[in-house]
Amino acid sequence: MRWRIDLEESLAIALSALRANKARGVLTTLGIIIGIVAVIMTMTAAHGLQSAFRQSFSAVGSDVIYVSRFPWIIMNDFFLYRNRPPMDLHDADELAARLKGKAIVNPTMGGQQDVKYLNETMDGVSIVGTTEKRTLVASGQADKGHFLTDFEVQYKKNVCVIGTDIEKALFKGTDPLGKELKIGRATFRVVGVMEKQGGGFLGGPSLDRQIYVPITSYIRAYGGKRLDVNLGVKARTQEGLDDLEYEVIGQMRTIRGLRPNEKDDFSINKLDTLVGAFDNVMGVVLLVGLLITSISLFVGGVGVMNVMFVSVTERTREIGIRKAIGAKPHSILFQFLFESAAICLTGGFIGIAIASLLTAVLNATVMPASVSPGILLTAVVVAVAVGGIAGLMPALKGARMNPVDALRYE
Repeated sequence: MRWRIDLEESLAIALSALRANKARGVLTTLGIIIGIVAVIMTMTAAHGLQSAFRQSFSAVGSDVIYVSRFPWIIMNDFFLYRNRPPMDLHDADELAARLKGKAIVNPTMGGQQDVKYLNETMDGVSIVGTTEKRTLVASGQADKGHFLTDFEVQYKKNVCVIGTDIEKALFKGTDPLGKELKIGRATFRVVGVMEKQGGGFLGGPSLDRQIYVPITSYIRAYGGKRLDVNLGVKARTQEGLDDLEYEVIGQMRTIRGLRPNEKDDFSINKLDTLVGAFDNVMGVVLLVGLLITSISLFVGGVGVMNVMFVSVTERTREIGIRKAIGAKPHSILFQFLFESAAICLTGGFIGIAIASLLTAVLNATVMPASVSPGILLTAVVVAVAVGGIAGLMPALKGARMNPVDALRYE
C-alpha cells in the first residue's frame, strides 16, 4: 500500500513539474519525436517492401517448380550458366511424359516487343509464349473472352490474350476482342483480356502489361532456336513438392543425357528460395537502418538526460524539504524517472502520429505500407526505455542527496 502511495505521489509531482516547464518539455521531446519517426518509418518501409515483393511474385506460385537454364539468383560465374545448352519444347514434352500425370508441365518463353493498334503504340511490352496450361500453373484467369486453348497452341494460331494495362492504353474503352494487334513484326488477334493482377515491384514489369500468345506461334514469329524455354511444373499437392523436385531433377538429367559424374546443366527454381533470399537481404537492410536511426534516439536521450540533470539541480531545495519531512530515496528516484519517461512517452505518441501520416502517404504513392500493432508497441516500449535510461542517472543523483546539504543549497 505504501509503495502505491509513493508511486502516485511521485507521478503527480512529475506531471506538475512538466506542466510548469512546458517550453523546456516541448523542446526536449523533439529529439525523441525524430527518433521514433525514424524507427517506425524504417520498420514500416522494410515491411512494405516485403509485402510488395510477395504480392508482385504471388503469381509465381509456392507449389510450382521452375526448370530453366539459369537460376533466378546467380551467385557464381555467369559464364558457367551461359555455356549450358538451351532448353526447348522437346524437354517439356519429355518431362511431361515421364512424370506420367504426377504434375502439370507448362513451357514458357518470352521477350519484349513494341505493340501497335491503329495509331496507338506501346513500347517494350512483355510478350509471353505459353500454353493453355498456364492458368493451371500460375494465378490469373481471363476476365473477357477466353485464355489460349490447346487447339490454338497446337495449330500455331496467331491469337493473343492481353493484360488490363494493354487494353486501357491501346483500346481506350472500346472492346478489344476480335481486334488485331501488331506485335513486333507479326499480327495477332485478341481473343481474351486477363483479370487485373498487379505486380510491378519497385518499377519492375507489371503482370497487367503482358501479352500471352501460343508458344508455338511465338517460336514461329520470333525464332526459338536462340531462346530458352522455361518449364513450370506444378505439383498436385503441396506436401509432395519436395519428392517431386527430386524426381524432376532425375528425369531432367535423363532427358539431357547427363552421366552420373556430370553436373546439372539446368536449374531448379522455387518461390521459397527467392523469398528466402529477399528476406535475408531485407533483414540486413533493416538491421543497418535501425542502427542508423538509433543514433537519433541516442541524441534525443542525451538531450533528455541533460534536461533532467538541470531539473534535479534546480529543485535541490525541494528534494531537501521532501526528505526532511520523510520522503524515502525511492520516492525521489521515481519522481524523476516518471518525469523523464513522461517526456519520452509524449514524444513517442507524437512521433507515432507523424509516422502514421507519413505511412499513409507512402501507401498511397509508392508501395503498400501500414503501421502494424507490433510496430506501435515497439515504438512505445522504445520511448519508455529511452526515458528510463536517460532519467536514471539524474534520478539517482537526486535520490542520493543529503537532506541537510540540499536544504542549504541556494
